[in-house]
Amino acid sequence: MTEETTASRRSRITPERQAELHEAVLDLLREVGYDALTMDAVAARTKSSKATLYRQWGSKPELVARALRCTQPVALADIDTGTVRGDFAVMIQHSDDAQMAKDTALLRGLAHAVHESPELHKALRDLLVDPEITGLQAMLRRGVDRGEIAPDCKALDFVPHMLIGAFIALPLIEDRPVDREFLGQFCDAVVFPALGV
Repeated sequence: MTEETTASRRSRITPERQAELHEAVLDLLREVGYDALTMDAVAARTKSSKATLYRQWGSKPELVARALRCTQPVALADIDTGTVRGDFAVMIQHSDDAQMAKDTALLRGLAHAVHESPELHKALRDLLVDPEITGLQAMLRRGVDRGEIAPDCKALDFVPHMLIGAFIALPLIEDRPVDREFLGQFCDAVVFPALGV
């Protein structure tokens, strides 16, 4: 399907209605989990037809991935303050503690489903993970171009792993979700020293 066809397919629903639908999907995910989430349940919750849902999103995995994507406060590709530390500060500032707690719980719940559903794994990679990693890599490349980060810094390739690891490890180790305070401390203690900034 071409990008133009996809845009045309999605243009029939207003942004407000789309946000309502996404929130309903996330609420259902929290209530019943991915496996028990059905397009029938989403249609009933949102007073939509299944045909509309399939026309707009094509599949359950894409609907779930797009719903999760809409919770992202800012695209990393859009952040450019002129310094790596400034970019990370904006990224953290735009994070919402309550939303991060909800997203962490949702992603933990989706972890099993990702292993069972190649379609969900692909949708999450294409719509959620890859755009953020691409934005983060661009942010770091600008830091290299400005001379803030050494071009041969071995940590460059591992920054996504560090950040994702923090989101997974903190709830396991301390039984609490990641928040802005923790992210700031983690970047100061781990990410910036590894990058030499």
